[in-house]
Amino acid sequence: MANIFSLAIDMATNRRWTVTVCWMLMLMEVFLNLLVIWKVPYTEIDWEAYMQEVEGVVNGSYNYSTLEGGTGPLVYPAGFVYFFLVFYYVTSLGANIRLAQYIFAGLYLLNLALVFRLYHAARKVPPYVLVVMCLMAYRIHSIFVLRLFNDPLAMILLYMAVNLFISGHWTIGCALFSLAVSVKMNILLFAPGLGILLLQSLGPIRTFINIALCGVLQVALGAPFLMEDPEAYISRSFNLGRQFFFKWTVNWRFLPEETFLDRRFHISLLALHLSLLLAFAAFRWTRSHGGIPALFTTTYPSKTLSADHIVSVLFTSNLIGMICARSLHYQFYSWYYHTLPFLLWTAPLPTVVRFAVLLGIEVAWNIYPSTNWSSALLHVCHAVLIGALWLQKPVAAGDRSSKKQH
Repeated sequence: MANIFSLAIDMATNRRWTVTVCWMLMLMEVFLNLLVIWKVPYTEIDWEAYMQEVEGVVNGSYNYSTLEGGTGPLVYPAGFVYFFLVFYYVTSLGANIRLAQYIFAGLYLLNLALVFRLYHAARKVPPYVLVVMCLMAYRIHSIFVLRLFNDPLAMILLYMAVNLFISGHWTIGCALFSLAVSVKMNILLFAPGLGILLLQSLGPIRTFINIALCGVLQVALGAPFLMEDPEAYISRSFNLGRQFFFKWTVNWRFLPEETFLDRRFHISLLALHLSLLLAFAAFRWTRSHGGIPALFTTTYPSKTLSADHIVSVLFTSNLIGMICARSLHYQFYSWYYHTLPFLLWTAPLPTVVRFAVLLGIEVAWNIYPSTNWSSALLHVCHAVLIGALWLQKPVAAGDRSSKKQH
């Protein structure tokens, strides 16, 4: 018995067991997702609207001004249309909800496998934290298999891209990143961090080429809709100023509704967003490369970037965007849920504070409808996390290993 207990403790705390623990968690998640599908009633929110939106394309319309569903007009880029057209046909024109749930359960497992590989490569988090991450994912299971939102698909493509980045495949990774943006624009929250990483690894010229590739891919994906009505496509699918409903906000419930809707409030959040990004870029992400100006004078990369650095920069970039968001809706939790343990165990915090922040964020996202105190709790937890990440000493971005850059 003592040997079994010692083995369990070692497996929970020793990173050499990470792969084994990940496989055990993947097996657990197979049964857990099936159990959720079989025992918890499906809740219709956006699936029928998604199917109605892509059905318009099936019926021959490529004009975004005419594509809409039960919840309003189509507001996602072309990649969303293509992926959900596949779901439309596979699920008997969207009618076979149970099959769609099984598909999204498979997507959940794929998402988890991609996240596990990032954690294993970065070597920051002990295995027991991954167990906690899986056991606390009540809302995430709901977003995937009980709600069938498009957010998880965008995040899967993003995690695929990050996995390619840590392996040195920057060009293919950028193509996948652009594909993720074409499903949902929230992926752009990772873009500032990605820009820094591209400059650090590839230099300015190849960075420009990769960014151009992302743009070309967006044009190619949107071509059928751009040729029909470019203004409708761009204004609908890339509308950065879209107004959100106060009744759905998770993060600003304690504000008066008029303040929530006030453009001056939105501008102040944008200013805070840009200020935080600039501060982290100048004093945390690029210090080992001589600061931001040095990135534009380096012709060739001086070192291969470590997985730890790549993941940290991207996840922090996204966190800053979440903190400064004009509104967060419940499905948006999937935008950063799987990044939180990494960021907390990167930050110089006592373990008890890490778990307190993780629990506080989980509680805030599971209060429905949101309340003044749940929104305030979310901001307090965010403030503790971003403050701790700022206090962390900058580390070298390079890795001892030598990987070919693509």
